[in-house]
Amino acid sequence: MADLSSLLQLGQQMQFRLSEIQSQLAQQTVTCSAGGGMVEATADGRGQIRAIKIDPQAIAGDVEMLEDLVLAAVAQAQQRAAELYQAEVKKLASGLPFPFQLPL
Repeated sequence: MADLSSLLQLGQQMQFRLSEIQSQLAQQTVTCSAGGGMVEATADGRGQIRAIKIDPQAIAGDVEMLEDLVLAAVAQAQQRAAELYQAEVKKLASGLPFPFQLPL
């Protein structure tokens, strides 16, 4: 029964640490650009877009191109945020005494 108790305690510690990681990631930001910097997207470490900056010259051009640049910048920012999250979870999981997968 001691093993079950220690397993439950480990689970609670992991849940607490994962919550801490998510809070820390909410404070971090990543910024990615597309079109040579004409469009920038900033996301927090959880992947939520926090800002979009568009160079005024981009507005004067093709609307479809601008839409594509915005999508590309947003996708890159979200991908980089996901990589941050995965790196933190991997660090957390590496401290476990047995093979374990945390949901992403």
